[in-house]
Amino acid sequence: MVKHVRGRKVRLEGFNNLTKSLSFNIYDICYARTPESQLEYLEYIDEEYDSDRLGGIIEEVTRIIDAKLVNITTQDYDPRGASVVALLNEDKTILDTIKQGGRGESSIVGHLDKSHITAHTYPEFDTATGLATFRVDIDVSTCGTISPLRALPQLIDSFDSDVVLIDYRVRGFTRDTRGKKVFIDHDINSIQDFIDEGVLSDYLVYDINILSDNIFLTKMRKKNIRLKDYLFGPDEEELEPEERKRIKELLRSEMQEIFECENF
Repeated sequence: MVKHVRGRKVRLEGFNNLTKSLSFNIYDICYARTPESQLEYLEYIDEEYDSDRLGGIIEEVTRIIDAKLVNITTQDYDPRGASVVALLNEDKTILDTIKQGGRGESSIVGHLDKSHITAHTYPEFDTATGLATFRVDIDVSTCGTISPLRALPQLIDSFDSDVVLIDYRVRGFTRDTRGKKVFIDHDINSIQDFIDEGVLSDYLVYDINILSDNIFLTKMRKKNIRLKDYLFGPDEEELEPEERKRIKELLRSEMQEIFECENF
């Protein structure tokens, strides 16, 4: 197998032992002013991103990265919460999905041959400010020639994302035909290289890349806030101009704090 890595051809020997791990973390933020709107928000998240929806996303990710999905099992919890396990290998057969009733905060684990996919959702709100945040964590860890970076466009397109934090790292080593260790088998300078330019144009984007250690981090925050896209519940028509301005600043500050991982 011949690979091009940082300007040179590398011919690999035997099984590719490299582990490539992609951590995709998104935040969708809104404003729910009343307790009724806050409860409505949680119920909406339960229905919109239940284990069925997450399972479908993981099935599509599995197809995109050329893994083979064998089975998905789900368990939903009361009052909220769910877990899903997806088994994958070289068999192309997709077995029937096992499901039990319920909805809410969700978890998914997908297993490939020596690889896995996990997804978790975390809805929450702040009663003091009315800000509500829905967080999704998806981890794709692959071994061998499968690249989790191919799943990025699908993942970004699957969620409303105000803040996106993406980590990618390559660990382990494989060997070339001369027995020399190879610590990465593909070219990458930034995770941004794998995200559509049209998507990137909507975000403020910041990179931290340690090429010597094959560690890559990209952080994205929406540039523009249209308030009507962030109001949850029948609140928009009742807001005075000063109140609209205050809420918009709340949203902007919340996004920046998550983006910077720091309270201001």
